[in-house]
Amino acid sequence: MTEASPGATTIPRRILGVALRTARERAGKTQQDAADAVDQSVLTVRRIEQGRVPTAAGKVDNLGHLYGMPAQTREALKALARETKSTAQRWWHAYGDVVPAWFEVFAALEQIANQERCWDPLLINGLLQDDGYMAQAISATWPQAAEEAAARAELRRSRQELLTRPFTPLQLDAIVAEPVLAVELPEGVMRAQLWKLLRATELPNVTLRVVPLSAGLHQASSTAPFTLLDFPDDGGTLAAPTTLYVENRAGAVYSEAPTEVEHFEDAWNALEAAALSPEHTIELLSHRMKELADREA
Repeated sequence: MTEASPGATTIPRRILGVALRTARERAGKTQQDAADAVDQSVLTVRRIEQGRVPTAAGKVDNLGHLYGMPAQTREALKALARETKSTAQRWWHAYGDVVPAWFEVFAALEQIANQERCWDPLLINGLLQDDGYMAQAISATWPQAAEEAAARAELRRSRQELLTRPFTPLQLDAIVAEPVLAVELPEGVMRAQLWKLLRATELPNVTLRVVPLSAGLHQASSTAPFTLLDFPDDGGTLAAPTTLYVENRAGAVYSEAPTEVEHFEDAWNALEAAALSPEHTIELLSHRMKELADREA
């Protein structure tokens, strides 16, 4: 397993850092307040929030108390803190392990990314889902109690706000397979979803493309859904490395390892070559929407 260079961020460190920084800001506390609570310098607190250094679970607990975090959240972050001692560039997060399933690891990383590239051969990406489609996708993919489904939907809707936040909205480049647009759903659901996609393409920071059936087989034909997250420079330091995210029903792999990221960068390039242009994608969405409207009339 590849090791990270000294001082580099690793994925658990970066996730813990953004969680602590967000909690501190919501609590109205300064970095000096945090430094006093854990008997450390402001520089150390800053490096913890940047994901540059490992963090002791006890210090995370102290910060959690300072920020008014509930006990369940503090326990989750303490478990994550124990993972920050690792310098590996690849991290497997099993649902229910290390961090409980309700603590959404990917969403924490997404908050600090400035660009997201995603390939979705099976579903519309969560950032672009209409409420009706979202409800269908969640109930089909994650059979669960109504309260859990509602919480998952609420998180997904909050993630969508990244596309329209007033400061540096997330740049989303999404590529979807054409069969995703032809899935049979209750009347009106797919039509509303297509309208949501068309409205999203009006945002300057969203690029949507479809890989048509006519593209045939290509380099990414056997590639599972994946996401590449890119991050901005942080205060003049080098940008955090591109992070690969690949999810399945058991959990998710997060990787910064150059060889793995390069493999999926190649797959992304193949998808871009196979996909319709954004303009032709809009035409396809509009045509599909008209077909559904005529059929459902």
